[in-house]
Amino acid sequence: MGVEIERKFLVRDDSWRPLADGGRSFRQFYIAMDKGVSVRLRVADERLAWLTIKTGAGLSRGEYEYPVPVADARDLEAARRGEVVAKRRFRVPHGDLTVEVDVFEGALAPLVLAEIELPSEAHEIELPSFLGREVTGDEGYSNGALAAHGLPASFRR
Repeated sequence: MGVEIERKFLVRDDSWRPLADGGRSFRQFYIAMDKGVSVRLRVADERLAWLTIKTGAGLSRGEYEYPVPVADARDLEAARRGEVVAKRRFRVPHGDLTVEVDVFEGALAPLVLAEIELPSEAHEIELPSFLGREVTGDEGYSNGALAAHGLPASFRR
């Protein structure tokens, strides 16, 4: 089973930008969402696409990802649940890990979230100063919830 161990944070400021790569544009949408499971299609830079199945909630989740033709992903968009999530993802090196910073576009702007994938739940990390409140396990900040409901009530502009 594929497992993703990830912590998620609101981003406090732009001090990450000089450290980041040039970023990639993502459009993603969900074709199934239920408590504890989601099926998502993601298109990167209009050139690559993946089907992802996630199970569970919180810090550790099941994750299965498969490449699909971009044309198939575009065709499946008509069957989506909720809205398309558009964002630009930047990668920021942080020691032996990478912080992925998502700058959301459209109706989800000005939301900026950061995710850190960990090798284990027990892995200790000194967090970079640009990270704000941790929202790991807050389902309102999952991409599926953002697609279905928009910005969470707890998000302050």
